[in-house]
Amino acid sequence: MRWSLLLAEGAGRLSAAGIVSATADARELAEAVTEHAQLPIEADSEAVERFRELVSRRCRREPLQHITGRMYFRFLELISRPGCFIVRPETEMVAGDAIDAAREFLAVRGSARVVDLCTGSGAIALAVATEAVGADVIGVDCDPLALALARENNARYGNAVQFVAGDARTADVGPADVVVANPPYVPPDVVLSPEVEADPPLALWGGGPRGLDMPLALVTRAMELLQPGGILVMEHAENQASLLRDAARGAGFAQVHTGSDLTNRPRWLWARKED
Repeated sequence: MRWSLLLAEGAGRLSAAGIVSATADARELAEAVTEHAQLPIEADSEAVERFRELVSRRCRREPLQHITGRMYFRFLELISRPGCFIVRPETEMVAGDAIDAAREFLAVRGSARVVDLCTGSGAIALAVATEAVGADVIGVDCDPLALALARENNARYGNAVQFVAGDARTADVGPADVVVANPPYVPPDVVLSPEVEADPPLALWGGGPRGLDMPLALVTRAMELLQPGGILVMEHAENQASLLRDAARGAGFAQVHTGSDLTNRPRWLWARKED
C-alpha cells in the first residue's frame, strides 16, 4: 500500500476522532513506524499494521508524545514517556524570555546562573543551557520519575544541566541571576483535554484549589534566590496574570509585567529584582 494513501486514511480516522492536528499527527506516526522523516513510496504489510495500530491509539486520545516516545521543544528533541509532563508550545516563549535574560547576564557580567524550578522533563533548563551557552543551569524537581527523564534528556545534550531533587519552594539552589518556572497552576475544576489529563496530577493540579499555591510560593522563593537585578520568568494561567503581578510587586520586585503568547493571552510573569 502506498504511504500517501495510508497517510490519508490515518488522517481521516484521526479527524473523525476529533484530533485537530490530524494530518500532522498521521505524518509523525508514520515517521515513528519507519524511523525516517522521508517516507518510502510503498509501505509493507508490517508497516501498514503497525501504523494502523498507532493511529488507533491516537484515536483513543493517547498523547502523540507517549506513542512516539519523543517531544519537541524549541530546537530540542526530547524523550517523552507516560508519567511525565508533556511540554507545550506556549512554554517555548517562557523559555525564550529566560534565555534572553541569561544572555543579558552573560553579556554584562560574563556569567549567568539559571535555576529552573519544577523542571519536569528538563525542557526549559536544557533550552537555556543550549541556547545561552556558558550559563550555569540547575533544574529542580520533587518527582523521581521526572528527574530520571530529565537526566536522560540531559545525557543527549552533553549533560549541560545539573538536576537536583528537591521541593521547588525550599530547595537551596541559590544564588541565581534567573529563576524560571512552569509550576502546577491549573485549578481542579478546569476541564482539560484527554491528552492534557494524561499528565501527572501533581504537575497539573498541585497548585491547590485555585491553582495559585505553588505560583505564589515561587514568587516568594524567587525573591530569596535571586541576586540584585535578577529576573523571574514564570508561566501561569491567563486568569492569574493580575494577581501574580500584584504578588511580585508585594514581594519587592521592581519591574513587573506579563508576557503574552501568540494568541495574545497573558501567560507568564516577568519580574526583575531591584539592583
